Amino acid sequence: MAYYPDWVADSFPPEKVDFSRFDWIDFAFAVPNERFGLGFDGTSAGPDLLRRLVAAAHAKGKKVKLSIGGWTGSKYFSLAVASAKTRQTFVNNILSLYKQFNLDGIDIDWEYPGQDGNPGNNINPSDTSNFLAFLKLLRATLPPAARISAAVQTQPFADAHGNPLTNAAPFANVLDWVLMMNYDIWGSSSNPGPNAPLSDACHNSTQPGASADAAVRAWTAAGFPPNKLVLGVPSYGYISKSSATRLRGRQAADDASTSGSDGGGGSDDGNDSGNGSGSSGNGTNTNTGGGGGDGSGTFANGTLPEDPARTSKQVLNDDGNAGDGQLQFRSLVSQGVLCPVKGAHGAYNGCNGFTRYWDGCSNTPFLRSAGAGQVVTYDDAESLGLKASYAHQRGILGVNMFDVHGDTDKWELVDSLRAGLRVAH
Repeated sequence: MAYYPDWVADSFPPEKVDFSRFDWIDFAFAVPNERFGLGFDGTSAGPDLLRRLVAAAHAKGKKVKLSIGGWTGSKYFSLAVASAKTRQTFVNNILSLYKQFNLDGIDIDWEYPGQDGNPGNNINPSDTSNFLAFLKLLRATLPPAARISAAVQTQPFADAHGNPLTNAAPFANVLDWVLMMNYDIWGSSSNPGPNAPLSDACHNSTQPGASADAAVRAWTAAGFPPNKLVLGVPSYGYISKSSATRLRGRQAADDASTSGSDGGGGSDDGNDSGNGSGSSGNGTNTNTGGGGGDGSGTFANGTLPEDPARTSKQVLNDDGNAGDGQLQFRSLVSQGVLCPVKGAHGAYNGCNGFTRYWDGCSNTPFLRSAGAGQVVTYDDAESLGLKASYAHQRGILGVNMFDVHGDTDKWELVDSLRAGLRVAH
């Protein structure tokens, strides 16, 4: 599974998706308005793009859900589900789009019921109970074959007091699955942390409930069967202006209550480290998985030989500048800070001044360039393969990548996910 956001259409049209590698594609996003109707996010071409995506997918025997909401599109959810009347209006408008675009399902990406999300969102302590009533109505209204999913946090929905539900089983009765969004755990920061941790392997995370492993455990404990869980994984990472030599993770007594807009706590000196059960003593090591350094498929210390004249090369974010921000995996490759290892599908080394390191506490890589003063936290084929293997071992339904455009044209990230899930191509 993967998301197809409408804003990538100019460089990545719907017809470019290799549907043989996917079962479901989620089109992002339709956005609720103040009258509980639905518009399209990102471009006025949204309706045409959705039609093309559905046509291309159906021609290959694959299915499409329309994702409603998103980070900036969740402002009116609380009002839309607040009463029987508003719920009926909202559901009727969803049904209209479902029929109009010949969809196979609906994905509700409300960020977040009963909790702060994007500034300006409406919030109500009754959001979660109202959400359940809405989902029951949606389930009763859509055709029986329609699939309904919800994009959720790594912890269950908030109750009326703001705490995670201890019993989310009623939601499992109306949803076909939930997508646990295990990304954006840490964003850009002078003291960066992993974007998408597999687990708290060193038992020292400032966010122990925010990882793939924690998400699966929390949702199953709350009553969701594993076969109704999907793990969300990223095809993007974050650039940070930073001199950090390792990723944050340390839980110190004096920072236990500290939090920040980037999602983490702890000091900002870049020196958070682990001393637990990661793959090295401090939870961080360079990737030495391939040997020599001549570009022939072997490498040492996670980096190819550097050209001294280029060691201050800066990587640019998706907005085209060298400041903090998101960037796609494919951009790391196209900008030349990840270079392919010959003969190893999906394997890349840091290059042109960037060294690839491995954070054993989160089982994710990061790039660092002292000359550029940048750290890039991201996921690659290795870390995504580990997440998919974990998903397979836990018996959950699958994984969903945000987004399809972030992979390379060779589909190296998706192929690693499929291999981890033991899905033959």
